[in-house]
Amino acid sequence: MPTKTAPKRNKSAMKRARQAEKRKLRNQSIKSILKSLVKKVESEVINKNLEGARSALAEAVPAINKAASKGVIHRNTASRKVSRLTRLINSALSGAA
Repeated sequence: MPTKTAPKRNKSAMKRARQAEKRKLRNQSIKSILKSLVKKVESEVINKNLEGARSALAEAVPAINKAASKGVIHRNTASRKVSRLTRLINSALSGAA
């Protein structure tokens, strides 16, 4: 891991460092929430609770899209996550039928 750099001395660099720290904490929080929502969908599918999986997906998709619109994750990453979760639920539905 790289060593920490010396503290910034000019005002604009100090402000940028403060802003970066705030953004980092916000992005970490949003990513953590996304991971929890995705895990919830996957666990519902594993437990064969398809109605719960559908409701968890309905909760996860807007959160993923919102994170993409805010720039926390790339829009293609968001699209891929939504696609994979939807495909997971659809395969579980076809397997149950």
